[in-house]
Amino acid sequence: MPQGKIKKIVSDKGFGFIAADQGDLFFHHSEVKVGSFDALQEGDLVEFTVGTGKKGPCATSVKPVK
Repeated sequence: MPQGKIKKIVSDKGFGFIAADQGDLFFHHSEVKVGSFDALQEGDLVEFTVGTGKKGPCATSVKPVK
């Protein structure tokens, strides 16, 4: 699974961005599969799957790396 760091969290809107090798990827709070979206912080390392959203590539199945 690819890994990246949380670049930005927009908690009031329920989404964020992950800095990954393929560029910044959008992720929705519903894609956080382990833990909670509210527990994520900018700079946290996460693993994810690359999916396709309405505006292009996005991160799905987001999980924090312990």
